[in-house]
Amino acid sequence: MSDRPILLDFEKPLVELEGKIEQIRNLSQETNVDVSDQIEHLEQRADQLRREIFHNLGPMQRMQIARHPRRPSTLDYVQAITDEWLELHGDRRGNDDPALVGGIAKLGDWSVVIVGHQKGRDTKDNIARNFGMAAPGGYRKALRLMEYADRFGMPIVTLIDTPGADPGVSAEEQGQGEAIAVNLRQMFSFSVPIICTVIGEGGSGGALGIGVGDHLMMFENSVYTVATPEACAAILWRDSAKAPKAAEALKITANDLERLGIIDQILAEPLGGSHRDPLKAAAALKSALISNLSRLSKMEASDLQEHRYQKFRKMGVFLEG
Repeated sequence: MSDRPILLDFEKPLVELEGKIEQIRNLSQETNVDVSDQIEHLEQRADQLRREIFHNLGPMQRMQIARHPRRPSTLDYVQAITDEWLELHGDRRGNDDPALVGGIAKLGDWSVVIVGHQKGRDTKDNIARNFGMAAPGGYRKALRLMEYADRFGMPIVTLIDTPGADPGVSAEEQGQGEAIAVNLRQMFSFSVPIICTVIGEGGSGGALGIGVGDHLMMFENSVYTVATPEACAAILWRDSAKAPKAAEALKITANDLERLGIIDQILAEPLGGSHRDPLKAAAALKSALISNLSRLSKMEASDLQEHRYQKFRKMGVFLEG
């Protein structure tokens, strides 16, 4: 894959300014003219512009960052935050879906089971991974691993990053809805701590299939939604160009979902997105996971289950004036 940066639309003014700074710096070296004051002024302006852009992003702009092809994936985070990792394969029914990966890991002092969606890094890899859209076999594989975790007393960590479950005919024939529904039911019954984190795009039932937990976190530029803004706009207005309007109404951002009580914690990202500094993003994730594992591990199994049940029962409750 090319090392050339992938630019998002709203980043172009910043990139143009950074390009001018580089041109002036190169010109000063060629002509031996001191322009350090001008460069310093432009760099201050670039820093200010960078903060203005990334501190005032709209829902669709955050969606663009969440979908960035170089955003860290599940396996990227696993490599960065764990000391040991053993990937496990197969749903024991003849399938091993590469769009949903899982295994046993050492996270700090904890032995945990990690499951998560896995997108590709380029077109070929994305096709192999089905763009992170898991088929029923993927959710059954995840359930098998989570049942192992429950049996052996290991906490469960899930990393969510999918536009949705595989919508193909084959997936429906294999029982896509049933596979996700069984996961939802069983995750409520587990007696071990479950921590779920939306690391990129959390879409529809595909995200919910590994999204029932005691503590739900989101990176600040990730999104979590019942349907993509494009799909919502096509359904409501028959015009996918109205996706930004749909994104505003859907309340897909971490800040919106925290205010609504859907998520429990927002993880800060490096300025510009997790893809700008993956190791810094991984350090934030690891710290949050260990902190919450320490807290949740002190709770009795019955208290965990009751807390988990009540957490989801409260979602969607509203009062009429």
